[in-house]
Amino acid sequence: MQNPLKMLGDLNKMRAQAAQIQKELEKLEFTTSQGRITVVITGTQQIVSIKIDGQDVPELTAAVNDAIRQSQQAAAAKMQDVSKQLGIG
Repeated sequence: MQNPLKMLGDLNKMRAQAAQIQKELEKLEFTTSQGRITVVITGTQQIVSIKIDGQDVPELTAAVNDAIRQSQQAAAAKMQDVSKQLGIG
């Protein structure tokens, strides 16, 4: 059986690594264009801007970010349910 204190240390190390990765992803930006539309998104799936014909459309950016947030919350809830069923949550 593995040492519980070592497992706790490993878990803390993994959390620290995950936090570092999160910070790095927040700094990344990806830009894509399709026809008249240009989208800029971060590595954490946060929409920075949506432009149509070079004009920023903040309402569309906010709506897409809200949809992404709802989707992520639903996915997190499902994963939490699975974790509980497996006895690891």
